[in-house]
Amino acid sequence: MRNQGAAEVDPRRRVVLAVGDYVVGGLTGAATAAAVRLVVAPDLDMVLAILIGTGAGMIVHVAVGAAAAPLLGLFHVMVPGGLIGMYGGMLFAMRDVMQHAPGPLGNALMVGAVFGAVVTGGVRLYDRVLRDPGVGGYG
Repeated sequence: MRNQGAAEVDPRRRVVLAVGDYVVGGLTGAATAAAVRLVVAPDLDMVLAILIGTGAGMIVHVAVGAAAAPLLGLFHVMVPGGLIGMYGGMLFAMRDVMQHAPGPLGNALMVGAVFGAVVTGGVRLYDRVLRDPGVGGYG
């Protein structure tokens, strides 16, 4: 059963919106990695680093989400952004305090961007499964 209330979207626009979702997810991940690198010192206690990294990631996600939501839609920006900010901030902070010497910032940004794109893909897949009962062999 198709969603009766949704207007049909031009396929080209659908592709542009999907690419935009992944770009914003990658940007959120990279910005989160940069913010965590900025505020978490390598000699910080891990529990404190996790809390600070999570807070920094959530601040980044709200800032990026507020800028991108009018273009892509609130759900498609804020749900993956919240997961990227919260869990990415936590994981990036743990990585930064467990390393003896922090690696190059470019590597951290690349890992953040890939993490953001992967989380965005997971949320998009989950949304698709919820909307279309034919996906996954249940329809």
